[in-house]
Amino acid sequence: MSASKKPDGQKGDGGPAAQAPDVPRPSVSSAQDILNAVVTEAADELVRIFYDRFLQHPEASAFLSHAVVHERLSTSLRAWLIDLARIGDAESFADRQRHIGEVHARVRIPIHLVLEGAGLIRSRLITLLKDRASFDRTTFADVVLLLSQRIDHAMSLMSRAYVTRATKGAQADEAFRLFALGQDIGLERESQRAALMEWSQSVVFGLFGEENARRQQPIMNSSFGLWLRHRAGVMFQGTPAIDRINETMLHIDTVLLPKLVEAKAAGPAETAPAIEALQSCIETIKLLLADLFQSVAGLENGRDPLTRTLNRRFLPSILGREIAMAQKNNSPFTVLMIDIDHFKRINDGWGHSAGDVVLRQVAEIILDAVRLSDFVFRYGGEEFLVALVETAPEGAHQIAERIRSAIMDRSLLLPNGETLHVTASIGLATFEGHPDFEFVVRASDQALYRAKRLGRNRTEMA
Repeated sequence: MSASKKPDGQKGDGGPAAQAPDVPRPSVSSAQDILNAVVTEAADELVRIFYDRFLQHPEASAFLSHAVVHERLSTSLRAWLIDLARIGDAESFADRQRHIGEVHARVRIPIHLVLEGAGLIRSRLITLLKDRASFDRTTFADVVLLLSQRIDHAMSLMSRAYVTRATKGAQADEAFRLFALGQDIGLERESQRAALMEWSQSVVFGLFGEENARRQQPIMNSSFGLWLRHRAGVMFQGTPAIDRINETMLHIDTVLLPKLVEAKAAGPAETAPAIEALQSCIETIKLLLADLFQSVAGLENGRDPLTRTLNRRFLPSILGREIAMAQKNNSPFTVLMIDIDHFKRINDGWGHSAGDVVLRQVAEIILDAVRLSDFVFRYGGEEFLVALVETAPEGAHQIAERIRSAIMDRSLLLPNGETLHVTASIGLATFEGHPDFEFVVRASDQALYRAKRLGRNRTEMA
């Protein structure tokens, strides 16, 4: 479409893209060409504007602050913009948008932030079209319409994939919750009652022993406290009693333990009331705990039938939740990837039934070496993944070495009565801020392969 040149001194039609008298028409011949040219030229600027805005966003900054995310997403966002302008093969474009939507769901980026980011890009591109374009109002409208159609189409594809993935994730979350409730529920209840009483007795004994009460472990950091925050948080999610137990534990750590320190210094007359207050809180927690276990119903089996470790289907639910908690609380989180060395030789030499027996016994060793608050998965054929909650790299390395040594030292009994010794290689990776749980899983897997390349029967850290 052509535009008539106005006589000197006469204004154009006043539209948003009215051209000056002496500015030549661009060489582009269609809205597609114009959009492609503007986006290609402005891609780096759009990426910078996107990050400048969203790094200041109270919600979005948590997902964008990690250096790897910043580096990779900058490149990905630029490629997405170019892809949006050119579109190319429609089916390939659609597949890429669906993949992006699934990644957003896996990382648990709220969908409204994705839409807000798309709105920011749309708004900025329209401004750039106004400022930089030298074409008439009708052409400007055509380009804006094309831009809006492309962004709306991309967001529609992303949103559908996001909802599908998020729905599956929610179903897996609920399946794990039901599964967790159904596994040795009576034993779980008694184990946690015992852990609670063990902690309270250690506090009381500390008051009457040589140990200073200041050194008493807070209940939040005890075995019971870890179990409540991580495993019970899944088993009984949304239950008011969980919040009440957390409030009671916080009261114990911030109010009662300091009072016990003061009471010990003041003498026996002050100690008894402080102990009574502590015991009252412990009884409250016991009652709430009993209510939690009594309220559960509707169970689903979710363990690997051979090893009794967690089914891999629960991996996204659990690791996604633990990553979110580590991010929120600034707490450590470590993943171990464990692989039995030369496992194929066992199957080839003794048969698959012997291989199954070895897997079962190795799983027992791993489960015995971790806490109830940790998670052990059957990750692959002879691979296990261990999620160590609130565990820093040094402590995780000690646990990994303990597992490796126990596997190496154990005489495994085969179905034919023979015994066999095996070894295992372990890769260790620690959460470093990346919101996608697959990032730390891949890192642990890479560390595992390095352990194998370096000779096996060893632990390597990412």
